[in-house]
Amino acid sequence: MSEPVLTIVVPCYNEEEVLPVTIQELSGLLSRMIGDGRVSPRSRLLLVDDGSRDRTWELIYKASLANQLVKGLKLARNAGHQNALLAGIFTAKEASDCIVTIDADLQDDITAIPEFIEKYKDGCEVVYGVRKSRKKDTWFKRCTAQGFYTLMAKMGVNLVYNHADFRLLGKRAVTELERFREINMFLRGVIPLIGFKSAEVFYDRKERLAGESKYPLRKMLGFAFDGITSFSVTPIRLVLTLGVAACLVSILSGTYFFSLKFFGETASEWTTLIITIWLIGGLQLVAIGLIGEYIGKIYKESKQRPKFIIDIDMFNLPFGLMNQTEPGTERYHLDSGKLPETN
Repeated sequence: MSEPVLTIVVPCYNEEEVLPVTIQELSGLLSRMIGDGRVSPRSRLLLVDDGSRDRTWELIYKASLANQLVKGLKLARNAGHQNALLAGIFTAKEASDCIVTIDADLQDDITAIPEFIEKYKDGCEVVYGVRKSRKKDTWFKRCTAQGFYTLMAKMGVNLVYNHADFRLLGKRAVTELERFREINMFLRGVIPLIGFKSAEVFYDRKERLAGESKYPLRKMLGFAFDGITSFSVTPIRLVLTLGVAACLVSILSGTYFFSLKFFGETASEWTTLIITIWLIGGLQLVAIGLIGEYIGKIYKESKQRPKFIIDIDMFNLPFGLMNQTEPGTERYHLDSGKLPETN
């Protein structure tokens, strides 16, 4: 098998502190892999600016002018981590035999990428980067992560345990991925659905080199909830079960109090009554909110709005022509394939 054309896709959102090191490390690795004959000289590093508000795009632009291995893709607004990944993957698809996705913080071990390539050459269309352990995580994060994977498994969602978004996709896998049209794309659950031959590569996760995590607790919980509601209706069935159980308890309680009155005894369990009313009211609000969440997802899907909008695409811009442009003058329509005019 000849050397595959590899594109490393890196989503970036407000990563100016860590980005210089990220570019240096990944471009250096790519250069060494090209020198060793592991991948084609046409391989590239694609940095996707997901609507950053700092100097992220400026750093990407300057790096792309200085290093022909580095390319940039700028989204018109913040589309979210998963959509930024998709933007980079679909932009690089035609020019790549395989694509590796990795976060900009480089907590994932980049030395595992050559092993990804070896698995790809062995016929794997999907290669998952899997953490060996979570010893470096806090107790809370470790427990919540393990609970999330366990919960998803019980709901019938096929996830790779301890795998995030560090993976390799072959061109066939990317082509099939494009056929998934949902707006709420949860890649960790979608990729296993493709079904091609896959493999796992285990690695030790590192500490973040600089900057702050872009996934605080609020976003992590939202991400987990999106994953659950995107792949399973079990939460609605659970609420239905609780509703049925509450009805049965109410019937039994009503029968009990009626029997007390029938035998001439007075029931004064007002506290129990009030707690029961509050409990049933809370369950109703939870059920309405949960159903509303699913209806909201259906509403978004029905609109079929684009997952992302590309503002500037430097991946498909020739290196020599790119050097003749200035920041802010690189705009052109990706769909038409028109390049900017030069004098």
